[in-house]
Amino acid sequence: MDLAVTLRYPHETPPLRGTTLEVAPGIHWVRMPLPFALDHINLWLLEDGDGITLIDSGLGSQLTHDIWGEVLAAWLPQRPVKRIVVTHFHPDHIGLAARLAEEHRAPIWMTLGEFVAAHAMWQQLPGFDIETMARHFAAHGLSAAVCDALRNYGNRYRKGAPALPRTFRRLFDGSRLDIGGRGWRVICGHGHSPEHASLYCEELGVLISGDMVLPRISTNVGVHAVAPDDDGLAEFLDSLAVLSHLPGDTLVLPSHGLPFHGLQPRIAALGAHHDDRCAELLAAMDAPKTAAELLPVLFSRPLDTFQTMFAMGEAIAHLNHVLHRNQVRKVEASDGIIRFVRQTEKE
Repeated sequence: MDLAVTLRYPHETPPLRGTTLEVAPGIHWVRMPLPFALDHINLWLLEDGDGITLIDSGLGSQLTHDIWGEVLAAWLPQRPVKRIVVTHFHPDHIGLAARLAEEHRAPIWMTLGEFVAAHAMWQQLPGFDIETMARHFAAHGLSAAVCDALRNYGNRYRKGAPALPRTFRRLFDGSRLDIGGRGWRVICGHGHSPEHASLYCEELGVLISGDMVLPRISTNVGVHAVAPDDDGLAEFLDSLAVLSHLPGDTLVLPSHGLPFHGLQPRIAALGAHHDDRCAELLAAMDAPKTAAELLPVLFSRPLDTFQTMFAMGEAIAHLNHVLHRNQVRKVEASDGIIRFVRQTEKE
């Protein structure tokens, strides 16, 4: 199924730098640049009584800070920032949150899983450190040269999130946030990050989906060195199944791409996409293969070092998924490299 299924986009163009666009009553769209192939992130400013609530912060760069200054000039000081909600720990979402929170004396709200993961990555704790990641990928067949390049990359996480909050107010799955007199239900998802918080307002029919559901690209689902045997893809698909029960006319506000209607067909397309990826892997595993050897099956374009990091996590996630479904088995080898081969009917 085509990932870009027919969706309805109520706003064909994003807001310009330093401006906002109201996409639903009291919900304003902010767009920030990113220095990657994925060149933007959507952030959300919600009217909240006598103040405002920010959903996600953007990268922790001076450019992002300057653009927030331009945006907030239209609201401050009459409507102060009351709180900052962080959907998950990735730098483009949490990167500037600590600085904004300190400047505006606003608390940060997020889930425990994301708070802990952010600090573990920032501090390079065991299992979250670059060396463990490089060894994890080496065990799955990635060359020594590329693994060394990853090591030399350094702690990229700190570059995107120079500071992190030391305290937070905890969000729980199913809990309710009152923002501007409207209730927002927290819906936690997994697979893309440990405890990603999406927000749903029944009154408005709006889902702030974060990275869990994007309109035109598939969310990265990876398996990380700290939990190398996880079935992250199953966690992600199960999370999408929960979101699929929301009403069909829900307005989805994603972190990347345009706001859209068509949540259920989009979720169905994402499920079909991952089914296709697994089928392609299975077809290529008539002999034992490593995740690194299977990268060209999943990614036809050339990959730089940064992209290879995400691609390896994604390949391992799909391999672990078909392993958990007993469609492949691991092959023991004297070189210590992990290989997978398709199960036969006799096995």
